[in-house]
Amino acid sequence: MSQVKENDTVRVHYTGKLSNGQIFDSSLDREPLEITLGQGMLIPGFEKGVVNMKVNEKKTINIPVAEAYGDVQKELFHEVKRDQLPQDMTPEVGMGLASKNPDGSEVQFRVAEVHEEHIIIDANHPLAGQDLTFELELVEIK
Repeated sequence: MSQVKENDTVRVHYTGKLSNGQIFDSSLDREPLEITLGQGMLIPGFEKGVVNMKVNEKKTINIPVAEAYGDVQKELFHEVKRDQLPQDMTPEVGMGLASKNPDGSEVQFRVAEVHEEHIIIDANHPLAGQDLTFELELVEIK
């Protein structure tokens, strides 16, 4: 039986959990994730965990912060004056915001703090600074 190797395209079901056991994402109620390894589209620890799996194999992997979304970076927190926000917006902690770059790409932020004159936005990935656990099931090697 063949095993997954670098650059293979695979389909995998997964359930991602935080260190406290809370599920943050799962493919079990939809199609499996299809990925080609080695293209940098996934966090390094996830790709490493899939390598050497066999079709129908299930396993649980633990991914440390460094191989997940990295540490929280303080330089990705920014102050935005309230008068720069849309007038009809009532910012709340945890609210998602988006901004367009000059090239048309979109940057995602979360509201980290709300103050009378300004808000603090956070451009870190929501899972930055966290160790993650994934339950994997390899469905197919293409």
